[in-house]
Amino acid sequence: MVNNQLLNPKSIAIIGASNDTKKPGGNMLKNILAGGFAGNLYAVNPKEERVQGIKSFSEVKEIPQTDLAILAIPAKYCPKTVKILAKEKNTKAFIIISAGFGEAGEQGKQWEQQIVSTVSSVDGCLVGPNCIGVITENYKGVFTAPVPQFNPKGCDLISGSGATAVFIMEAGMALGVSFANVFSVGNAALTGVEDILEYMDDNFDAEKDPLIKLVYLETISNPQKLLKHASSLIKKGAKIAAIKAGSTAEGSRAATSHTGAIASSDMTVRALFHKAGIVYCSSREELLSVASIFNYKKLEGKNIAIITHAGGSAVMLADELSKGGLKVPEISGPDAEKLKTFLYPGASVANPIDFLATGTAEQLGIIIDYCEHKFDNIDAMAVVFGSPGLFDVENVYNVLSVKLEICNKPIFPVLPSVVNAQREIQSFLKKGHINFPDEVVLGKALSQVFNTPEPVSEAISLPKIDIEKIRSVIDTASEGYLGATQTQKLLDAAGIPRVTELVENSKEKLLAAMDSLEFPVVMKVVGPLHKSDAKGVVLNITSKEEVSETFDRLMQIDSATAVMVQPQLAGLELFVGVMKEPGFNHTILCGLGGIFIEVLNDVSAGLSPISKNEAQQMVQSLRGYKLIQGARGREGVDENQFVEIIQRLSALVEAAPEITEMDINPLIGTRKNIVAVDARVRVG
Repeated sequence: MVNNQLLNPKSIAIIGASNDTKKPGGNMLKNILAGGFAGNLYAVNPKEERVQGIKSFSEVKEIPQTDLAILAIPAKYCPKTVKILAKEKNTKAFIIISAGFGEAGEQGKQWEQQIVSTVSSVDGCLVGPNCIGVITENYKGVFTAPVPQFNPKGCDLISGSGATAVFIMEAGMALGVSFANVFSVGNAALTGVEDILEYMDDNFDAEKDPLIKLVYLETISNPQKLLKHASSLIKKGAKIAAIKAGSTAEGSRAATSHTGAIASSDMTVRALFHKAGIVYCSSREELLSVASIFNYKKLEGKNIAIITHAGGSAVMLADELSKGGLKVPEISGPDAEKLKTFLYPGASVANPIDFLATGTAEQLGIIIDYCEHKFDNIDAMAVVFGSPGLFDVENVYNVLSVKLEICNKPIFPVLPSVVNAQREIQSFLKKGHINFPDEVVLGKALSQVFNTPEPVSEAISLPKIDIEKIRSVIDTASEGYLGATQTQKLLDAAGIPRVTELVENSKEKLLAAMDSLEFPVVMKVVGPLHKSDAKGVVLNITSKEEVSETFDRLMQIDSATAVMVQPQLAGLELFVGVMKEPGFNHTILCGLGGIFIEVLNDVSAGLSPISKNEAQQMVQSLRGYKLIQGARGREGVDENQFVEIIQRLSALVEAAPEITEMDINPLIGTRKNIVAVDARVRVG
């Protein structure tokens, strides 16, 4: 629980304060003093009478009552100290920067739990342990450097790692990114990233609060809380970008299905961020580039004009924008020809607009004006302008600074000459602007921002399914994979069309039932996890004699329990699947089916429940989407039915959360119909 004593304390006690500013307790006090904290400040150090000019108390029992206590003492002394502060000094907020707790072993975990119990008993707030501290408008409660100047229009930073928070601040300040509140949650024993977001959401004021939130996560303890409050904040006008570290590890989950073989925790995290409207970032560099984009005017369309005197940089930026789905459209016509008359011979206005190494500040201003007022097919500008060290570029950057303020279309400045134009760049940053020193990083981040959707509405309508029948199957099922009959019942209850099939372990019964199917048929072994790998799938069977021979061969395969016979259908092979990560809602996957699901790994994912719009986005984001539409003379599939099947699968797992893994692979699709051919369902 975040409280006012943490954010705006009237008094702060530093337990372990020191005159040695190379020690955490010493530098913590130094930063709070330098930050101009206006309340009462108490130092506790039994070896000193005064610490950095402040009276020092020899023990905690001697200090007056205090709102906030910052502990920089060995872990073993913290539980007792916290108890005295909470019970005797009315302290309701604690920051513990000390290490040696839950991250260090069993004894540390016990100390951590004792502290959590004490703080909770007084409805207090605990940040840490094992963190760098907190920065608010009221105090600079960190022991690290640099300490950014508080900017109410800057970025809030919430980090699970103290060192990473420092690296983000360092790199951001060099680019011109400013910061507001900074929270390093460390072990998050009582207050995690989700709790900070909850407080920001519940108390959000769009007129006063920082709009940009940067998040670094090492764990997601409460996915639903993160989704709820991040979505709410973004709907209220905030912008959030986040890194989730360690999201590619698949842990000990066995890959016993196609879904298990291709899915990862990263897919689930991306699906969560996508649903919330959070921009997913994979590095600190990308996080800061997204933050920089957030600081500029919003990109409303896909069409970017690249304005430069450096052809190579323009080509690299154009490539990256194109990869991300943005466009660098050709500029032509009378206005383009008129613009060329203001430029030197050899300049190009086709886009990229290359006004040569000898281009002037005046020419840059004219080009920007044309993009702003004349070229209606341009939505934004990226200006790449460095310096070979031959002349002063300050006039160029001054023009750019003015245009950033007055133009309605966003302009993204790429100023790569951080050595040759260091002075001019610093002057540009001091005016409140932000630099993108690398055009490729800008292109990738700009695509990420543009392609991140708005948060999904909380009210999601799913297709009606037979929940009673689904529960009757699940409630009587054993842990593990369901049998063929149980799987068929689930698909039927969920309204997912399936192919007619026969499953028998008796050749006589199978041959007797073959009159209900038309040839050709396909025969599959039942039992082995991967039928194709076991050579357990046989196509183009055209007679009962072949059925008899194939039955004998398939039943000899190791782990075979029966044989399945289905009509052999023609069409495009599709795939849908389900994965359940602990703590998260089910992840729904879709893609091209058959062997291509693993070979091409062309999969998109969403977090259940899946809205119709989300399902459509999942399908349309596939690299193979043109095959679904129909390409090169091949018939496509009923896209609306594919979307409905994704939604029905979502409705199924909402009704049966016990499903931990599921494949429907392949679905055979045509323009008229899509039917499930093979399915596996695992419950736990």
